[in-house]
Amino acid sequence: MSTPPKLPDSGPRVEEIPEGDDRLRLVCPDCGFIHYDNPKMVVGAVVKWRDRVLLCRRAIPPRLGYWTLPAGYLELNEAPQEGAMREAWEEAYARIEIRSLLAVYSIPRLSQVQLIYRATLTDDAIRPGVESQAVGLFAWEEIPWSEIAFPTVHWALHHDRELGETEVFEPRTNPEGASDLP
Repeated sequence: MSTPPKLPDSGPRVEEIPEGDDRLRLVCPDCGFIHYDNPKMVVGAVVKWRDRVLLCRRAIPPRLGYWTLPAGYLELNEAPQEGAMREAWEEAYARIEIRSLLAVYSIPRLSQVQLIYRATLTDDAIRPGVESQAVGLFAWEEIPWSEIAFPTVHWALHHDRELGETEVFEPRTNPEGASDLP
């Protein structure tokens, strides 16, 4: 049996449902400050170079060794588009131009919201960043589908292909009935 983590001696440390709320939160009994633990924002992009898509083989858990889009957590004080550009640089030294928002995926079991953009490489000078074992530009028929890290990568690649060259569209969401489990 594991011991629950010790709560701090000051600040938000009492679990209660604040007045006007409907769920447990950590509240400071001294000043009433409420700590809201909210979902994590993930940003990334389906990055294209001509008819190929950029994929990165993960060098970090989870799903170490599997292929993914350049994506990661949005940083504080960072715009989502800037975060997607930063992630492409960190994972593949890729310079990209954001074209449009492709999709907003909701992953409640992980408390994540994912914003996935459509982007274009400004040149094909890519190489693995610290979080990638390898990077590559794949034609559709070359994509290693059985080695894709996350369901949202599948969804984004298929949503991008479905749209083709369409420039004006409603951003996509989780496919109906699809599981977010790898």
